[in-house]
Amino acid sequence: MNTKQVKQDTLRFLGSFILKHSLDALCKTLRVSYKNKKVIDELRKKKQNYVLAFWHGTMLLPWFLHRNDGFAALTSKSKDGDLLARQLKHWKYKVVRGSSSKGGDVALGIMVDHAKNGFSIAITPDGPRGPEHEFKAGAVITAKKSGVPIVLLGVGIKSKKKLKSWDKFQVPNPFSSVKVIYSDAVSVDAKLSYDETSKVIEECEKKLNELQKEAEKF
Repeated sequence: MNTKQVKQDTLRFLGSFILKHSLDALCKTLRVSYKNKKVIDELRKKKQNYVLAFWHGTMLLPWFLHRNDGFAALTSKSKDGDLLARQLKHWKYKVVRGSSSKGGDVALGIMVDHAKNGFSIAITPDGPRGPEHEFKAGAVITAKKSGVPIVLLGVGIKSKKKLKSWDKFQVPNPFSSVKVIYSDAVSVDAKLSYDETSKVIEECEKKLNELQKEAEKF
């Protein structure tokens, strides 16, 4: 390994270390209020794992709030995915790499296996490339094939910065108020036809957008 590569690897490591602990510190300052949290509390009491779906642009808070909760998470194989994977491992997620464009089918199969074997599953259904707030099939198919329910999650941040990315990624300002709203659990019958499954995906997209709008009202 040459000197340039060593320097790059060292800077990457230092940047990742700083980011991990900066995000921990930031998220711990936030004032979070919950609505309908009893849904996931009851699932936990029953030791029932589930699929948790939230929009890509709001993902920082859901990832943080569900750290150490026995989740597996899907991240892309891109450089951005590398960064997210390191952060999620820091937060004790079981990370699976893949996307709809590269390694998707294999990754989805692994997620289904994890859901059948004790892991809850965290998915951003409009990721990794969008379009923004368009619910792709992965969350519903994972629930359908594994027999676990879906819970949708809307996140509202009162004081934040929005990045100029496709998902308008939201970075909360320190000490901001945050609203987190969970849907009721949605069951997906394994015997649903293709058209019926597509209808569930449409309904999940509509419901998640409604939750997001409700969460953003301060």
